[in-house]
Amino acid sequence: MTHFAYRLASQGHARSHGIPLGAEALYGRLTPPLRVAGRGMLPTARSSGWKRILDVALSGLALALVSPIMGAAALAIKTTSSGPVFFRQERIGLNRRRRDRRAARAMIGLERRGSNRRVVVNPGKPFTIYKFRTMVVGAERGQPVWAQKADPRITPVGRFLRKTRVDELPQFFNVLRGDMSIVGPRPERAYFINRIEKDIPDFQLRLRAKPGITGLAQVELGYTNTDDGLRRKLDFDLEYIRRLTPLTDLRILCKTIFVVLTGKGAY
Repeated sequence: MTHFAYRLASQGHARSHGIPLGAEALYGRLTPPLRVAGRGMLPTARSSGWKRILDVALSGLALALVSPIMGAAALAIKTTSSGPVFFRQERIGLNRRRRDRRAARAMIGLERRGSNRRVVVNPGKPFTIYKFRTMVVGAERGQPVWAQKADPRITPVGRFLRKTRVDELPQFFNVLRGDMSIVGPRPERAYFINRIEKDIPDFQLRLRAKPGITGLAQVELGYTNTDDGLRRKLDFDLEYIRRLTPLTDLRILCKTIFVVLTGKGAY
C-alpha cells in the first residue's frame, strides 16, 4: 500500500493548504494531507499508557478546580430556560475492533455485489457524551443539523457557555469513564460520519485515536461544518495520531488555554 504525504516547504505552501502559519512553530513540521491507503503507519492512542494516566490525573484536578464554575453554569441554565441542565448525546468513539477483519473492511467501505451503492459501517464504539445544555429543548427535530453562527436555537446563557467553552466541562467525566481523552480528535455522531464518509472516505481513520475534549484540529481550525473544513480537520487529526507524544499533548493544552481565553472558533 502507498500513502500520500508531503512536507511544507514555505509559509506560502502552508497557507495554500489551510495550515495556520504558527502551527509548525508550535507542533513541529506538519505533513497534511495524510490520507493513507495503508493504515498501518498510524499508531493508536489505545496503546499509550502514559495518556490514560495523564487523562485521569488532569481530569480529577480540573473537576476540583472548575466545580464552582460548573455549579454556577448549572444554576444559570436552570433559572433561565426550561429543561434539563445537562445534554446527552450518542457519539462514536475509539475503534476497538481495528485488528479484526470486519473492522478492516468497514474502514475502507464495502461495495454491494452488482451495485454501486456503498455500505457505510461505523467501527467505532458508541458512547454518551455529556455537556451543559446550550439550546432550547427539542432544538433538533427530524434530521440532525450542525450548529450555525447566530443559531436561533441557542439560548442567551448557552451562547456564553459556548463562547467560553464552559459547556464542555462535563466531558471530564467522560474522560474519567474512559470514553474520551483530554486531547484527541473531536467525536462526531454516526449520522454525520456516514454522510461525510461518502465524500471523504478516510474520515473514519480519525477513530484510530480516542476522541478528545480538545485537539490539534480544534485549536487550529475552530468549529467547522463545511466539506473543505472537514478535509482540513481530517488532515490535522491524522497528523496528531501520527505524532502522538506527551509533548504534543502539552503543546495542544497550552494552545487550548489561549483559544478559551480569546473565544476563537466558537459558535
